[in-house]
Amino acid sequence: MIINTGQRTDIPAFYAEWFANRLKEGFVCVRNPFHHEAVTRYRLDPSVVDVIGFCSKNPAGMFPYMDLLKEYGQYWFVTITPYGKDIEPNVPDKHQILRDFQTLSNIVGVDSIGWRYDPILLNEKYTPEYHLRAFQTMASELEGYTNTVVISFIDLYEKVKRNFPEVREVSITDRIMIGKEIIRIAGEHGMTVRPCSEEKLLEPYGADCRGCMTLDVYEKAIHHKLKVPSFKPAREGCVCYLSGDIGAYDSCGHLCRYCYANNDPKKVRENMLAHDVNSPFLIGNYEDSDIIHDAEQKSWRDIRLSLFE
Repeated sequence: MIINTGQRTDIPAFYAEWFANRLKEGFVCVRNPFHHEAVTRYRLDPSVVDVIGFCSKNPAGMFPYMDLLKEYGQYWFVTITPYGKDIEPNVPDKHQILRDFQTLSNIVGVDSIGWRYDPILLNEKYTPEYHLRAFQTMASELEGYTNTVVISFIDLYEKVKRNFPEVREVSITDRIMIGKEIIRIAGEHGMTVRPCSEEKLLEPYGADCRGCMTLDVYEKAIHHKLKVPSFKPAREGCVCYLSGDIGAYDSCGHLCRYCYANNDPKKVRENMLAHDVNSPFLIGNYEDSDIIHDAEQKSWRDIRLSLFE
């Protein structure tokens, strides 16, 4: 099966020691975000976990623990954008993250890492020209370290509008103009652009619009075919295979203003204070009312199709 760590928070950036302890103990407990007492317990064992998916703005926190991941298939997305502290108040220096991306790529291989340049938002400071200059600079730094870059344009979820009231939607005209140029620049640096939840808008210009965290991405990372159960998309227009997320909402300390996973900065601070590196739960611990369900887990590797080109 696939364990996902990055749809609700940034585990490598803020909870790497905790995750290392979970790998050592061989299990993790996850609260249902909509039914507090419902808990799913997952085994963390390479015999049943085919891939662990990461999405991080600061992957270096996991570097001391990479040996614990050697027996697992991995796929990493590292998000590097051109925004300053006005948009991403707690994200580290981008030059350092570029260097950390290179380090991580050398550890896991180019098939197991992708760059996310998203979400793209526009205002008086972050103009289309600004984005294209920044993208050109970053793409030059990352050439040879990945074959994939994911882009998306900001989605105006209600919580995003509440936490970032001055944000505006990016027009179709701007999406196409920026997208076309990014596709061109990415191609010059050996990268394919995979838009996230942008339907087929950029397909005529050379983008791969099949999704960003899809089955073929995982298969290429582990060099093995997977035979997976059917799944329900995470949201309309999304075709990514996102299963077994072990994160928690309102727990990412980056506090990016466009974030869909944080609802309330005050709640984020409370949750981070409730974190215990030795707990089976990312936030808090066992409670008397818990109803614990052991996930049904097995390897999804198709034994008929091993290594493939």
